[in-house]
Amino acid sequence: MVRLFLDLHVAWEGPQPSRRRLVRFARAAVADMDGAVRVGMRIVGAHEGAGLNRQYRHKNHPTNVLSFPYDTYGGRTRFLGDLAICGPVVDSEAQAAGIPAEAHWAHMVIHGIMHLRGYDHVDDEGAAVMERLESQVLKSLGFPDPYHEL
Repeated sequence: MVRLFLDLHVAWEGPQPSRRRLVRFARAAVADMDGAVRVGMRIVGAHEGAGLNRQYRHKNHPTNVLSFPYDTYGGRTRFLGDLAICGPVVDSEAQAAGIPAEAHWAHMVIHGIMHLRGYDHVDDEGAAVMERLESQVLKSLGFPDPYHEL
């Protein structure tokens, strides 16, 4: 059984799921882990999101979620790392795809945490594993598979 500590900081005033819902999404993404884990999450606007993406990925535009894994573990609580989720990008992507915003928010939280856990999609094999895990977690929350049911 996992115990999740979510450090949430909101720097964007637009629509977003409640803290309770964000915790639920994050907890589902780590449900198969043991012990206590900590995740930092910051909800950002387009300006801050673009700055972070430029600084860390050398891309001059905001992106939906950035993951910053923490690779040193100490004490009794494992710190997985930080997420920066760009609210306006998540909302515009959901609208463009014609899916409920909450489903896309859940997907971005889960996707980001999977990156913190070491999963990646740089090749087809890694992408297939990561997508399968994300789809299973989303299904456990009652959301459709974002890769096959759109």
